[in-house]
Amino acid sequence: MNKIFTWSLVAALAGFLFGFDTVVISGADQKLQALWESSDSFHGFVVMGMALWGTVVGAIFGGFPTQRMGRKKTLFWIGVLYSVSALGSALVNDPFSFAFFRFIGGLGVGASTIAAPAYISEIAPAKNRGKLVGLYQFNIVFGILMAFLSNYLFSGMGEQDWRWMIGIEALPAIIFTVLILQIPLSPRWLLTQGAIEKAKAVYARVAPGERIEDLQQQIEEDLESTKASESIYSETYRFPLMLTFLIAFFNQFSGINAFLYYAPRILEAGGLGESTALLSSVGIGVINLIFTLIGINLIDRLGRKDLMYYGSVGYILSLSFVALAFFLQWEGMWIPIFLFVFIASHAVGQGAVIWVFISEIYPNKLRNSGQAFGSSVHWVLAAAIPSSIPFLFSSIGPGWVFSIFALMMVLQLLFVRFMMPETKGVSLETLSQKLIQKKS
Repeated sequence: MNKIFTWSLVAALAGFLFGFDTVVISGADQKLQALWESSDSFHGFVVMGMALWGTVVGAIFGGFPTQRMGRKKTLFWIGVLYSVSALGSALVNDPFSFAFFRFIGGLGVGASTIAAPAYISEIAPAKNRGKLVGLYQFNIVFGILMAFLSNYLFSGMGEQDWRWMIGIEALPAIIFTVLILQIPLSPRWLLTQGAIEKAKAVYARVAPGERIEDLQQQIEEDLESTKASESIYSETYRFPLMLTFLIAFFNQFSGINAFLYYAPRILEAGGLGESTALLSSVGIGVINLIFTLIGINLIDRLGRKDLMYYGSVGYILSLSFVALAFFLQWEGMWIPIFLFVFIASHAVGQGAVIWVFISEIYPNKLRNSGQAFGSSVHWVLAAAIPSSIPFLFSSIGPGWVFSIFALMMVLQLLFVRFMMPETKGVSLETLSQKLIQKKS
């Protein structure tokens, strides 16, 4: 189990880079808009949004290298993309070059949401799968915290402090790229490729004392039930596809990425000064980390569905109060407090569950496609919603924006109650068959 944990942790470091890359831009947000004298629309969709559109492309196409090259090789090239993006973004002098290198980093983010959870779910024993795949989410929020803290520490180092904020990501990116070379290939992926002898050697390390023949038989049955011509869009997989779409849809319509991208701007709009807003952002990162740890420790005990219940209720209450605070112009620390509750609700619910859940509900042969679909829905919305925030704040106002997010979380609560199945403690092969049978 110690080896499984170590290998899972190394793969999950892709999540650290995901979180760091996504949030580090928040510290440079308003500095870059002032530096390049960008309009709200250009700044939102090009300077800030290009990384997210890169993530969309990475999510849409990331399933192909994950299946062809394997999870390990894909993770290695993801590390290369992060490294190039960080160094390039820090050294450019115009918004278009900056957007280009941010786009490259986005490719790595999108592909990592497919390769890392797929790899960990395939080497993890069923009883600990939620916790181990949850390491990916833990690393996302740890990366977010480190980005907020890094931004705060580099802030005030002069007009070029944004270069340090963004360029420092190259250090963990290079370390990740080297470490990923040390992990084994996924035995399940090897079996789907017909590399039985290699799979036996790896499985002896991944699950010592267990018979690979049992896993091989399960996978063969799984592959036989998945016709060569079938895809996740076949009628047989309509239910898993719908589950994937809805959990990814609601994840982003909570407003989580919009908030993480623009945390200092939102906090300043709520009446805090620039320095206080940056420091409050660090507090948000700490809350995120603490409640993600709680979620990861509960996900295999309470299950995925209960955590989504708790998160949904917390979302509804916190977002409603944030909206009220903007409408009624409450001053002081009210908005940061409500946003702390919002982050805690996300961390213990959607944050802990989404990547675990999507990695569990498809057959082995279609897991990459299912992950890619879920990641694509997630990242299309994660690009569109934050990109529109500067325009929406200046047109309809933050109060209405947060009201829309609160309404969407009421719909998420109904989804959890009436549609979402519980997946804890069941083998991947058994689980995929149950979901297919449920609606076929």
